[in-house]
Amino acid sequence: MLDKRAQILLKTLVEHYISDGQPVGSRTLSKCSGLDLSPATVRNVMSDLEELGFITSPHTSAGRIPTQRGYRFFVDSLLTIQPMESKEIKRLASELSSPDPQELISVTASMLSNLTQFAGLVMIPKRKSVAFRHIEFMPLSERRILVIIVTTDGNVQNRIIMADKPYRASELTQASNFFNQHYTGMTFEQVQVKLHEELKQMQSDMTRLMSAALDASNRSLHEGKDAVVISGEHNLLQVDELSTNVSSLRKLFEVFERRTQLMQLMDNSQRAEGIQIFIGGESGYLPLDECSMVTAPYEAQGQIIGTLGVIGPTRMAYERIIPIVDVTAKLLSNALSNN
Repeated sequence: MLDKRAQILLKTLVEHYISDGQPVGSRTLSKCSGLDLSPATVRNVMSDLEELGFITSPHTSAGRIPTQRGYRFFVDSLLTIQPMESKEIKRLASELSSPDPQELISVTASMLSNLTQFAGLVMIPKRKSVAFRHIEFMPLSERRILVIIVTTDGNVQNRIIMADKPYRASELTQASNFFNQHYTGMTFEQVQVKLHEELKQMQSDMTRLMSAALDASNRSLHEGKDAVVISGEHNLLQVDELSTNVSSLRKLFEVFERRTQLMQLMDNSQRAEGIQIFIGGESGYLPLDECSMVTAPYEAQGQIIGTLGVIGPTRMAYERIIPIVDVTAKLLSNALSNN
């Protein structure tokens, strides 16, 4: 799409803007690009880049700044990664020496925040699949039902579900007895599969009850404020392009507070391979076009169990942030696998 000259000028512009946050003029590009081009020629190329949507000109300046599309092309095609020094990696590895997985995750979130001066996030691993030992449905009101689930690891869950129809106490007892007879010892995932397979043979009322109970149980295990550890949100208040947009910044902190959207985004990242970079509104979850998120999955014993990452401005030093996220994910993986 872009010839070599345009790519070099775009790379120079993005790097300069990331460095000092000021719109970049054609004279600066002419001096710093390493190309033997006049300011007039540079202006022509800049005009083409602007027409293609890679850069834009703020109203208050004659210089240009990258657009979301410009950042994306820069990250995908022009970025030169700066690997971390081995001495720094060894220092970070020494900080991840706790035998407690929860402490490792908290330290990792702080580490990401300290290294980048942005917000560091680590998704807490989902609980391993457990089998249920006993289930009981108890009526609370006409449509509200208390579900008591006892798992084989001794965990007891009490969940309230809203039924789509009234159930008599005798019907709930019958459903409890049926499921305890046919599904005891299975994991929640296995129950869901079997429910789907036997849907036509079973009473639909029982199927709906059990599905509602499983959904409520899974939500309690995999969602909530404790599902993501966040460190350094306050660092974003020091970023000029974020701090001046009070309304949008408030929305971002609401995302941090509720965390459900972050969980969805990090869960999606966990299914992808390697580093994922979401620039501006690409993620569909972050409320700020001026925000980017860099994520990487981490594992234990060779199995991916979570995601970590950094949220900062789109004007971040991607060449430095990407290796930090990548290395930190590998260090956390090693620490968890060695426990």
